[in-house]
Amino acid sequence: MTGDPEPRGFRLDDRVAVVTGAFGNLGPIWIGALLGAGARVAGIDLEDARGSDAYHALLRVYGPERLSIYRADVRDRDALTEIRIRISDELGAPHVIVNNAGVDQPPSSDAPQYKLDEIPAEVFREVLDVNLFGTFQVCQVFGPLMAAAGRGSIVNIGSLYAAVSPDQRLYDHLGFDPPFLKPPAYGASKAAVVNLTKYLATLWGPRGVRVNALSPGGVLGGQDDEFKRKFCARVPLGRMAIDADLVGPLLFLASDASTYVTGIELRVDGGFTAW
Repeated sequence: MTGDPEPRGFRLDDRVAVVTGAFGNLGPIWIGALLGAGARVAGIDLEDARGSDAYHALLRVYGPERLSIYRADVRDRDALTEIRIRISDELGAPHVIVNNAGVDQPPSSDAPQYKLDEIPAEVFREVLDVNLFGTFQVCQVFGPLMAAAGRGSIVNIGSLYAAVSPDQRLYDHLGFDPPFLKPPAYGASKAAVVNLTKYLATLWGPRGVRVNALSPGGVLGGQDDEFKRKFCARVPLGRMAIDADLVGPLLFLASDASTYVTGIELRVDGGFTAW
């Protein structure tokens, strides 16, 4: 082999990408990245969910020809199957899946607060049901279609809390009674998503489908000043992530730039988990 290898591109022109949790906090970031790289995007979200200003801004720029929305709960296998058929008929077999749908509980005085021994079983199970089972079902429904086509990239959205436990001291200034606890089910579900990622990567690798996890750290988005101060003090880069920090990592995993990368967890956390 002589000379420098031809660089792999980050472009996704004429490819079809599916993004679950399209209207969530991170949904428009992933969607905007994929649209900007040339993909056509099919977003999936709940029937009663409403798009944010960021989502509607993307729709105005790219139009319904490039960005469409389909309604389903990721826990509903029949609804996902129906959407898979519609997307295949209307757009073609997907090249990229971004499993973004998930639930979390940020600090809020309007939300119920629980001591650890008081967390209701249904509250714990709902997080697992959406974050883990929902991710699994989307892979179940769309993955075989990609495997049959012999290509594709699945990106499961994890979290820095898949690798480390939340530092509850980040929240002790809030003065909630009982004190706010980052939900234990959240990190447990995201750790399971990372393991599921490895399972599917080894299963579908021989059929040309790559499966990776992208785990963001804290993303700037309306947190109080004291939380930001304490959180940033724990980040080697000294700041929280902004939207633009997540674009490159997603496009790397989704595109041909990472054709020999599968089964990994790419942490985009400013070094938070290095300590």
